[in-house]
Amino acid sequence: MRIKYDDQDDILHIEFTKEPIVKDVSHGWNVNVGYGAKGIAEITILDAKAKGFWPLENVDDLLRQAA
Repeated sequence: MRIKYDDQDDILHIEFTKEPIVKDVSHGWNVNVGYGAKGIAEITILDAKAKGFWPLENVDDLLRQAA
């Protein structure tokens, strides 16, 4: 797993696997989930800090919303 946060653009990107993305699904205007053949491959969140997703103090809430 790899987590990257872009402070300038307030974008959080969580990569669970390097497998190719086969489907992208938006969950609201600021959360995008990329699915691989075996499940969730990555999550991208716009306005991550502004919406309370960064820092990852609430990682359990984030994962529940992405599922």
